Amino acid sequence: MNLNVLAGSGFGKSWITQVLIELNLDVYDRVLVLDYCDEYRGLCSNEHGPAPANHWIAGPKERDEWGPAHYAALLEENPVLDLARHQEAITNEDWREMCADAITGARSTDGSLLIVIDEAHFVAPQRVGYPDEIERVATTGRGSKVSAMWVSQRPAALDEQVIGNSTARFAGGFNSGTDMGKLADVVNYPTDVHKTNTGRVPGLPEALHTDDGEPLAVRKWEDVDEAGNRRVTASEWIYSDDSGALDRKHSSQYDPACEHVGAAGKDIRVG
Repeated sequence: MNLNVLAGSGFGKSWITQVLIELNLDVYDRVLVLDYCDEYRGLCSNEHGPAPANHWIAGPKERDEWGPAHYAALLEENPVLDLARHQEAITNEDWREMCADAITGARSTDGSLLIVIDEAHFVAPQRVGYPDEIERVATTGRGSKVSAMWVSQRPAALDEQVIGNSTARFAGGFNSGTDMGKLADVVNYPTDVHKTNTGRVPGLPEALHTDDGEPLAVRKWEDVDEAGNRRVTASEWIYSDDSGALDRKHSSQYDPACEHVGAAGKDIRVG
Protein backbone atom coordinates (compact mmCIF):
# COMPACT_ATOMS: atom_id res chain seq x y z
CA MET A 1 0.00 0.00 0.00
CA ASN A 2 1.11 3.55 -0.71
CA LEU A 3 -0.53 6.12 1.57
CA ASN A 4 -0.08 9.86 1.01
CA VAL A 5 -0.33 11.98 4.18
CA LEU A 6 -0.76 15.55 2.97
CA ALA A 7 -1.48 18.88 4.67
CA GLY A 8 -0.16 22.41 4.68
CA SER A 9 2.25 23.71 7.26
CA GLY A 10 0.76 24.17 10.72
CA PHE A 11 -2.13 21.72 10.35
CA GLY A 12 -0.83 19.01 12.70
CA LYS A 13 0.62 16.77 9.98
CA SER A 14 3.57 15.42 11.98
CA TRP A 15 1.30 14.66 14.96
CA ILE A 16 -1.16 12.67 12.84
CA THR A 17 1.73 10.90 11.10
CA GLN A 18 3.14 9.80 14.45
CA VAL A 19 -0.31 8.48 15.38
CA LEU A 20 -0.51 6.50 12.14
CA ILE A 21 2.96 5.07 12.78
CA GLU A 22 1.86 3.93 16.24
CA LEU A 23 -1.27 2.29 14.82
CA ASN A 24 0.87 0.17 12.49
CA LEU A 25 3.61 -0.97 14.85
CA ASP A 26 1.97 -4.37 15.37
CA VAL A 27 1.04 -4.72 11.69
CA TYR A 28 4.56 -4.73 10.22
CA ASP A 29 7.66 -6.68 11.20
CA ARG A 30 9.83 -3.60 10.64
CA VAL A 31 9.17 0.13 10.47
CA LEU A 32 11.68 2.60 9.04
CA VAL A 33 10.99 6.32 9.51
CA LEU A 34 13.06 8.56 7.24
CA ASP A 35 12.83 11.62 9.47
CA TYR A 36 13.85 14.74 7.55
CA CYS A 37 13.30 17.24 10.38
CA ASP A 38 13.86 14.94 13.39
CA GLU A 39 10.18 15.35 14.35
CA TYR A 40 9.39 11.89 15.66
CA ARG A 41 11.61 11.71 18.73
CA GLY A 42 8.51 11.16 20.85
CA LEU A 43 8.52 7.58 19.57
CA CYS A 44 12.03 7.07 20.93
CA SER A 45 12.07 8.63 24.41
CA ASN A 46 10.85 7.05 27.63
CA GLU A 47 10.06 10.57 28.83
CA HIS A 48 7.24 10.78 26.30
CA GLY A 49 5.78 7.28 26.25
CA PRO A 50 6.70 3.61 25.86
CA ALA A 51 9.48 4.41 23.31
CA PRO A 52 8.75 1.69 20.72
CA ALA A 53 11.40 3.05 18.32
CA ASN A 54 15.14 3.57 18.39
CA HIS A 55 16.67 6.86 17.23
CA TRP A 56 19.67 7.21 14.92
CA ILE A 57 21.02 10.46 13.48
CA ALA A 58 22.41 10.03 9.97
CA GLY A 59 25.31 12.42 9.51
CA PRO A 60 28.63 12.73 7.67
CA LYS A 61 29.88 9.26 8.65
CA GLU A 62 26.76 7.60 7.29
CA ARG A 63 26.87 9.75 4.16
CA ASP A 64 30.52 8.99 3.42
CA GLU A 65 30.96 5.43 4.65
CA TRP A 66 27.61 3.63 4.79
CA GLY A 67 25.78 1.63 2.15
CA PRO A 68 22.62 -0.51 2.05
CA ALA A 69 24.18 -3.32 4.10
CA HIS A 70 24.84 -0.97 7.03
CA TYR A 71 21.21 0.17 7.11
CA ALA A 72 19.97 -3.41 6.80
CA ALA A 73 22.07 -4.41 9.82
CA LEU A 74 20.83 -1.37 11.77
CA LEU A 75 17.21 -2.27 11.05
CA GLU A 76 17.81 -5.91 11.95
CA GLU A 77 18.97 -4.75 15.40
CA ASN A 78 16.26 -2.06 15.68
CA PRO A 79 13.02 -3.26 14.05
CA VAL A 80 11.37 0.14 14.63
CA LEU A 81 13.89 2.78 13.59
CA ASP A 82 13.66 6.56 13.41
CA LEU A 83 16.49 7.52 11.04
CA ALA A 84 16.87 11.28 11.43
CA ARG A 85 18.75 13.60 9.08
CA HIS A 86 21.61 15.56 10.66
CA GLN A 87 20.16 19.04 10.32
CA GLU A 88 23.36 21.00 9.66
CA ALA A 89 25.62 18.54 7.84
CA ILE A 90 23.30 16.75 5.41
CA THR A 91 21.95 18.53 2.33
CA ASN A 92 18.78 17.57 0.48
CA GLU A 93 20.87 15.91 -2.22
CA ASP A 94 22.82 13.96 0.41
CA TRP A 95 19.56 12.94 2.09
CA ARG A 96 18.05 11.57 -1.13
CA GLU A 97 21.06 9.31 -1.67
CA MET A 98 21.07 8.22 1.97
CA CYS A 99 17.35 7.46 1.83
CA ALA A 100 17.92 5.36 -1.30
CA ASP A 101 20.58 3.32 0.53
CA ALA A 102 18.41 2.97 3.63
CA ILE A 103 15.41 1.86 1.55
CA THR A 104 17.53 -0.67 -0.36
CA GLY A 105 18.90 -2.06 2.88
CA ALA A 106 15.47 -2.17 4.52
CA ARG A 107 13.94 -4.02 1.57
CA SER A 108 16.60 -6.71 1.87
CA THR A 109 15.45 -7.63 5.39
CA ASP A 110 12.97 -10.41 6.12
CA GLY A 111 9.30 -9.88 6.85
CA SER A 112 6.89 -7.06 6.14
CA LEU A 113 8.12 -3.48 6.07
CA LEU A 114 6.58 -0.01 6.47
CA ILE A 115 8.67 2.90 5.21
CA VAL A 116 7.62 6.39 6.36
CA ILE A 117 9.09 9.14 4.18
CA ASP A 118 8.81 12.49 5.95
CA GLU A 119 8.89 15.72 3.90
CA ALA A 120 8.70 13.46 0.87
CA HIS A 121 8.86 16.37 -1.60
CA PHE A 122 12.56 16.62 -0.75
CA VAL A 123 13.12 12.88 -1.24
CA ALA A 124 11.09 12.46 -4.45
CA PRO A 125 10.85 15.99 -5.87
CA GLN A 126 8.94 16.92 -9.00
CA ARG A 127 11.15 17.75 -12.01
CA VAL A 128 14.33 16.79 -10.14
CA GLY A 129 16.06 13.46 -10.55
CA TYR A 130 16.07 11.04 -7.64
CA PRO A 131 17.36 7.50 -7.19
CA ASP A 132 15.54 4.54 -8.76
CA GLU A 133 15.34 2.82 -5.37
CA ILE A 134 13.01 5.58 -4.14
CA GLU A 135 10.87 5.43 -7.29
CA ARG A 136 10.46 1.68 -6.88
CA VAL A 137 8.85 2.22 -3.48
CA ALA A 138 6.33 4.61 -5.06
CA THR A 139 5.42 2.08 -7.76
CA THR A 140 5.30 -0.99 -5.50
CA GLY A 141 2.16 -3.07 -6.07
CA ARG A 142 -0.31 -4.40 -3.55
CA GLY A 143 1.33 -7.84 -3.49
CA SER A 144 4.62 -6.55 -2.09
CA LYS A 145 5.67 -6.94 1.53
CA VAL A 146 6.58 -3.24 1.50
CA SER A 147 4.19 -0.37 2.24
CA ALA A 148 5.02 3.32 2.32
CA MET A 149 3.65 6.49 3.87
CA TRP A 150 4.64 9.58 1.88
CA VAL A 151 4.29 12.64 4.12
CA SER A 152 4.37 16.12 2.60
CA GLN A 153 3.19 19.69 3.09
CA ARG A 154 3.87 20.46 -0.60
CA PRO A 155 2.02 18.01 -2.87
CA ALA A 156 2.72 20.26 -5.86
CA ALA A 157 6.45 19.71 -5.31
CA LEU A 158 6.06 15.93 -4.92
CA ASP A 159 6.74 13.76 -7.95
CA GLU A 160 3.81 12.51 -10.03
CA GLN A 161 4.89 8.90 -9.42
CA VAL A 162 4.20 9.30 -5.70
CA ILE A 163 0.83 11.04 -6.07
CA GLY A 164 -0.35 9.03 -9.05
CA ASN A 165 0.54 5.62 -7.58
CA SER A 166 -0.93 6.23 -4.15
CA THR A 167 -3.63 3.74 -3.20
CA ALA A 168 -4.95 5.84 -0.31
CA ARG A 169 -4.79 9.41 0.92
CA PHE A 170 -5.04 11.08 4.33
CA ALA A 171 -5.33 14.82 3.69
CA GLY A 172 -5.83 17.89 5.87
CA GLY A 173 -6.05 21.59 5.09
CA PHE A 174 -4.07 23.74 2.65
CA ASN A 175 -3.54 27.44 2.00
CA SER A 176 -2.12 26.78 -1.48
CA GLY A 177 -4.42 26.30 -4.44
CA THR A 178 -1.52 24.74 -6.34
CA ASP A 179 -1.17 22.01 -3.74
CA MET A 180 -4.92 21.43 -3.71
CA GLY A 181 -4.84 21.18 -7.49
CA LYS A 182 -2.35 18.32 -7.28
CA LEU A 183 -4.69 16.52 -4.89
CA ALA A 184 -7.66 17.15 -7.20
CA ASP A 185 -5.95 14.99 -9.84
CA VAL A 186 -6.36 11.84 -7.73
CA VAL A 187 -9.55 12.24 -5.66
CA ASN A 188 -13.20 12.23 -6.70
CA TYR A 189 -14.72 14.65 -4.18
CA PRO A 190 -14.71 18.48 -4.02
CA THR A 191 -11.22 19.48 -2.94
CA ASP A 192 -12.55 22.77 -1.53
CA VAL A 193 -13.05 20.69 1.62
CA HIS A 194 -9.27 21.07 2.09
CA LYS A 195 -9.22 24.85 1.66
CA THR A 196 -8.49 26.51 4.99
CA ASN A 197 -10.65 29.44 6.11
CA THR A 198 -13.55 28.16 4.01
CA GLY A 199 -17.02 27.49 5.37
CA ARG A 200 -19.58 25.35 3.56
CA VAL A 201 -18.54 23.20 0.60
CA PRO A 202 -21.26 22.73 -2.05
CA GLY A 203 -21.66 19.18 -3.30
CA LEU A 204 -19.66 17.62 -0.47
CA PRO A 205 -20.57 13.91 -0.10
CA GLU A 206 -22.49 13.13 3.06
CA ALA A 207 -19.70 10.81 4.23
CA LEU A 208 -17.46 13.88 4.52
CA HIS A 209 -19.88 16.05 6.51
CA THR A 210 -19.11 16.96 10.10
CA ASP A 211 -20.57 14.86 12.92
CA ASP A 212 -23.51 17.26 13.13
CA GLY A 213 -24.23 16.91 9.41
CA GLU A 214 -22.67 20.12 8.07
CA PRO A 215 -20.78 20.18 4.71
CA LEU A 216 -17.85 22.17 6.06
CA ALA A 217 -14.20 22.38 5.04
CA VAL A 218 -11.75 20.64 7.35
CA ARG A 219 -10.98 22.66 10.45
CA LYS A 220 -8.19 23.01 12.98
CA TRP A 221 -8.18 24.31 16.54
CA GLU A 222 -5.24 26.11 18.16
CA ASP A 223 -4.17 27.57 21.45
CA VAL A 224 -1.28 29.81 22.49
CA ASP A 225 1.26 28.77 25.12
CA GLU A 226 2.81 30.98 27.79
CA ALA A 227 5.62 31.99 25.42
CA GLY A 228 3.11 33.16 22.83
CA ASN A 229 3.66 30.24 20.44
CA ARG A 230 0.67 28.77 18.64
CA ARG A 231 0.10 25.05 18.59
CA VAL A 232 -2.56 22.91 16.97
CA THR A 233 -4.76 21.16 19.52
CA ALA A 234 -7.07 19.34 17.08
CA SER A 235 -7.64 19.01 13.35
CA GLU A 236 -9.83 17.24 10.80
CA TRP A 237 -8.71 15.01 7.92
CA ILE A 238 -10.21 13.32 4.87
CA TYR A 239 -9.39 9.67 4.18
CA SER A 240 -9.97 8.29 0.69
CA ASP A 241 -8.75 5.23 -1.15
CA ASP A 242 -8.98 3.50 -4.50
CA SER A 243 -11.85 1.27 -3.35
CA GLY A 244 -14.04 4.39 -3.10
CA ALA A 245 -13.92 4.69 0.69
CA LEU A 246 -14.44 8.20 2.07
CA ASP A 247 -14.29 9.23 5.72
CA ARG A 248 -13.86 12.40 7.73
CA LYS A 249 -11.47 11.90 10.63
CA HIS A 250 -11.03 14.04 13.76
CA SER A 251 -7.75 13.92 15.63
CA SER A 252 -9.63 13.54 18.92
CA GLN A 253 -10.62 10.00 17.92
CA TYR A 254 -7.00 8.91 18.38
CA ASP A 255 -5.37 8.21 21.73
CA PRO A 256 -1.63 7.81 21.07
CA ALA A 257 0.65 6.26 23.67
CA CYS A 258 3.60 8.50 22.73
CA GLU A 259 3.65 12.26 23.10
CA HIS A 260 4.61 14.16 19.96
CA VAL A 261 7.61 16.41 20.69
CA GLY A 262 8.43 17.80 17.24
CA ALA A 263 9.49 21.44 17.17
CA ALA A 264 6.45 23.71 16.81
CA GLY A 265 8.43 26.75 15.72
CA LYS A 266 7.78 30.34 16.76
CA ASP A 267 5.45 33.04 15.54
CA ILE A 268 6.88 36.24 14.04
CA ARG A 269 5.68 39.36 15.81
CA VAL A 270 4.15 42.00 13.56
CA GLY A 271 3.28 44.60 16.20
